Amino acid sequence: MPGHMAFLDLDGLFYSATLLFFIFDPFASVPVFIAMTKGYDEKALVSCANRAVLVAVLLFIIFVFIGQPLLDLFGITVDGFRVAGGLVLLLMSMEIIFGLNLIRSGDQNVAWVIIATPILTGPGVITTAIILAVQYNPLTVLLAGSFSLVITWFLMRNAHTVTRIVGNQVIDIFSKVVGLLIAAMAIEYMFRGATDWMANNPHTLLNIIIGFV
Repeated sequence: MPGHMAFLDLDGLFYSATLLFFIFDPFASVPVFIAMTKGYDEKALVSCANRAVLVAVLLFIIFVFIGQPLLDLFGITVDGFRVAGGLVLLLMSMEIIFGLNLIRSGDQNVAWVIIATPILTGPGVITTAIILAVQYNPLTVLLAGSFSLVITWFLMRNAHTVTRIVGNQVIDIFSKVVGLLIAAMAIEYMFRGATDWMANNPHTLLNIIIGFV
């Protein structure tokens, strides 16, 4: 038993759980989930919540164990992933704000995939999972992440109750505000990814500039 406790690292578990809770930010994910699933019936909404969290769990497990090697295998940097995630979020925000069909096109499957990533398991979560797995151990990080994911699942699964209480008109107005916040988040993702990439690849940037001159 002591050996298992030492391997678990309770101090690391508390630190990782606290950090991942703020990065997963389940209370911020729920408004996005409600906005993305607007118009779904209760059965479809619950199914979407279950699938989104299941995919988020699988992605989290994968990146805890083989995150950096997996990105390296495809030649993807975390900065590039951050820019790509920001682009997806920007398209999603345009859909929510203007009522366009840019990414969902009426397909409920697309909605829960986007909620799973980049909303739940975005670049911040992936980067943190990789760093914490190196700093502590995979078991500690998995237990810490499951804390936030269980809370997220519970809140999203009961989102239909929130919708029923506040009404569709309030949800419509609230969705527009959430869409604007998502757009701002997307821009920050892309700016951060581009800035960090340029800082990490100064010679490549210089070659690009010279090529245009």
